[in-house]
Amino acid sequence: MPKMKTHRGAAKRFKITGSGKITRKREGTSHLRRRQSKSCKRRLNIPVEVTGANAKKVKQLLGD
Repeated sequence: MPKMKTHRGAAKRFKITGSGKITRKREGTSHLRRRQSKSCKRRLNIPVEVTGANAKKVKQLLGD
């Protein structure tokens, strides 16, 4: 069997932490940010963990 290739779109969107958790960026950061409050914009900078069935699917795409 050939090696499984990493899904390049997923590799650009998700990162695996040292402990094996998968993190992603929050949505709502690309445009129309002037109408958001400063606290909301700060909160959007913090990455969030991918959990459950989504994490399982992302791990499969990343080849881990």
